[in-house]
Amino acid sequence: MSNRSQNTARVLIEALPYIRAFAGTTIVVKYGGNAMVDEACKRAFARDVVLMKLVGMNPIVVHGGGPQIGDLLDRLNIPTKFVDGMRVTDAATMDVVQMVLGGLVNKDIVSLLNTAGGRAVGITGQDADLIRARKLTPKRVQGIDDAPEIIDIGHVGEVANVDSGVLDTLVGSGFIPVIAPVGVGGDGESYNINADLVAGAVAEHLAAEKLILLTNTPGILDPEGNTLTGLSPSDAERLISDGTVEGGMLPKVECALAAVAAGVAAAHIIDGRVPHALLLEVLTDGGVGTLIKDSAGVEVAGTEET
Repeated sequence: MSNRSQNTARVLIEALPYIRAFAGTTIVVKYGGNAMVDEACKRAFARDVVLMKLVGMNPIVVHGGGPQIGDLLDRLNIPTKFVDGMRVTDAATMDVVQMVLGGLVNKDIVSLLNTAGGRAVGITGQDADLIRARKLTPKRVQGIDDAPEIIDIGHVGEVANVDSGVLDTLVGSGFIPVIAPVGVGGDGESYNINADLVAGAVAEHLAAEKLILLTNTPGILDPEGNTLTGLSPSDAERLISDGTVEGGMLPKVECALAAVAAGVAAAHIIDGRVPHALLLEVLTDGGVGTLIKDSAGVEVAGTEET
């Protein structure tokens, strides 16, 4: 037998306890970053998701699309303004957001998954009232004695509720839901919602086994730049307090912590630039990112999940 055949058999044996442990469970994946633009990573991502479905897991994909929105706004000469990292979304910008997220990006991902052999269905949070939103009104304090300034950033929202029945129906019928992060408010207005927050809320409402956030970094890094592979919530909170976790990683870690606190068994922040990152994280001992759960390093059927 060739070395390649032996290596293949070794990989399959390593994956078996994870397949057994996670069969029938829900895994919510936030798809974004380089994994959405690099062609090799896109194809690998699609195959990973389809394989997860075929071996009995129930993947649900939530996607972003900030760069694509920015590109179309530029082509339409619609100015873009950010406040504290959030895109100010007036009526014209919201029209573009809906076109890009609910149309272009969502349908591209659905096509990618279906081409890989899956049965994907694209929806937005507006469909069947899947995601009920409320307007996000960030506050900014200028000075210690000043009253907080409420900032209006337009059609930007946060998740108020997720109708899990819609997703249960799709998953139970053998489909892979692909969700665009646009919700509807009680006023009937559409709202653009951060995709990480939508993924976290979906994972919480479905009591998912895992929330997986694809990023453009190897995971949570220590001050020396080493990837921290397994953390408890208290470990992650300490890294936030001492400033190790900052910038763009901060909202992802906070999202992961909120999901775990709400009952999601584990949250993963993984490197979407690595081909087949999903399978490597879910079905192998090593993984390619950071795992956050109440007891990091729990054994799964005789192998250590890290």
